[in-house]
Amino acid sequence: MYKKLFEFYVTKTEPEKAHKLALQLIKNPFLLRNPFSNKDYKNLNQKILNMDFKNPVGLAAGFDKNAEVYNEIGKLGFGFSEIGTVTPESQYGNNKPRVFRLLEDKALINRLGFPNDGMIEIKSRMNKNSPKGICGVNIGPNKDNAKDVNDYVLCFDQFCKIASYITINISSPNTPGLRQQHKDENITKLIDELHIRRSERSSNVPILFKVSPDINDEEIDSLCRIFLDKRVDGLILTNTSISKKESLTSANRIEEGGLSGPPIENLSNLLIKKFYTRLNAKIPIIGAGGVGDGKSAFDKIKSGASLIQLYTSLVYEGPFVANKINRELSSILKLNGIENISDAIGIDCN
Repeated sequence: MYKKLFEFYVTKTEPEKAHKLALQLIKNPFLLRNPFSNKDYKNLNQKILNMDFKNPVGLAAGFDKNAEVYNEIGKLGFGFSEIGTVTPESQYGNNKPRVFRLLEDKALINRLGFPNDGMIEIKSRMNKNSPKGICGVNIGPNKDNAKDVNDYVLCFDQFCKIASYITINISSPNTPGLRQQHKDENITKLIDELHIRRSERSSNVPILFKVSPDINDEEIDSLCRIFLDKRVDGLILTNTSISKKESLTSANRIEEGGLSGPPIENLSNLLIKKFYTRLNAKIPIIGAGGVGDGKSAFDKIKSGASLIQLYTSLVYEGPFVANKINRELSSILKLNGIENISDAIGIDCN
């Protein structure tokens, strides 16, 4: 029944309205009674970033922007979730329409621009409903402060004691100037400021950096050198892409914004392999981009990801997509004679 409801929302309802309806649906206690959602597959258990993940499937930032359903998400088979992107001040984001379905490609294009309730309201919401599982918070600057390190520091202060990890969003294509943070001097300054702030706050929360897929080999080499030198805790590869649209089928391929879903799967996997190899497997990677079933999840892991995230497949497949992926992924490991998922990380890079 829920799959049919999601299919109706996907095909008949305006995307942002459908998103609000999906949030309400996930809050429905009847949905959470699915007896298979919390099945524990032992071969998917692993310890990453000093945290115990029951499975590698996480919900990417963008769905639970304002910290409304993170605990419910944990009951739908997800091993972890990520709130945000959260900015210091609340903001509306870019003008509507700003989310577009590409039904023929099972993809999305969005140019949302970080709409959210702001760090104070979202922090208050989390304090009233403490996360019961692994819950990261994705932070970024307000629209007019894309190059301002201080916006990241302000958000970090709010969430460093309550988040399981904090993701630094330097890669959304929908905030003008944000991707300038990939430049050597900018990313170095940002890492230094956040590490200093973490020490001042007596926090040991892991800090992850979410990277654009639209970078070249020279930029990858430079970022890897900096990430190793600065000993960053982890990476999320990748954000949405502004490329790879020419081969799409849907008429909405002409829309500006970041592309997500199956069309960027190979691009994401290639970058994961390049980072994993250059980093000598020293920094854990969360792989995102085109994950929708056990095979695509396994491909991410083999490319060098320790964990994975999804968003677009939740829109198209419905609320039990994580459970399906976990079941299929567990079976794939067994069929390949792999005892634990950690043994599969990066095997395509050897």
